Amino acid sequence: MTVLSERNSADVIRTEAAQLFFDRGYDATSLRQIAAASGLKVGSLYNHIDSKEHLLLQIMGRIIDDLMDATRAAANADGDAVDKLQAALAAHLTFHAERAQEVFIGNAELRSLSDGAREVVIEKRHEYELFLQGLIEDAGRAGLADVIDAKIHVYSAVAQATHLAGWFKPGGRMDLDEIVAIYTKLALRELNVPEADARVKRRH
Repeated sequence: MTVLSERNSADVIRTEAAQLFFDRGYDATSLRQIAAASGLKVGSLYNHIDSKEHLLLQIMGRIIDDLMDATRAAANADGDAVDKLQAALAAHLTFHAERAQEVFIGNAELRSLSDGAREVVIEKRHEYELFLQGLIEDAGRAGLADVIDAKIHVYSAVAQATHLAGWFKPGGRMDLDEIVAIYTKLALRELNVPEADARVKRRH
């Protein structure tokens, strides 16, 4: 029971800290403010974190881990290499839209980390990009996509998702599934996938 309580407290701390980092910025947020938002005393924070930077690293590392988990799970879809790539891209885009605040923190606050902590995050990002790159290369090897440069195609996919996270708000003229379908079509068209639009329609 105690372990569950501690885990819940850690989750609350990360959630409240992420909200404060988004609203105020990392530098302008104090541990006292995080503790107050979490319903804890400042001293209690140190049962879960080593420092404010450690907390930021937890948040940034976790968002990449969760993104990797979601995209890997989607890429296990049935079908050929493009079906797997398409499913992964859709998960990639959806994740960025639904967790836009954390995505923003990950992009905006990387400079706030010390060199060692920054390298941890950069390595996680590199691992994720290599995963997407592998899916793109698989589609190219199968003769289902025209891969000009797999790494640059990945950068394009990452830029699309970051752009979506920056502007998407629920309740607009299109729902998220429709928007993700459009972005996915653009990505597949960029790869010159035959019947790209029809492939996306089959899944939305």
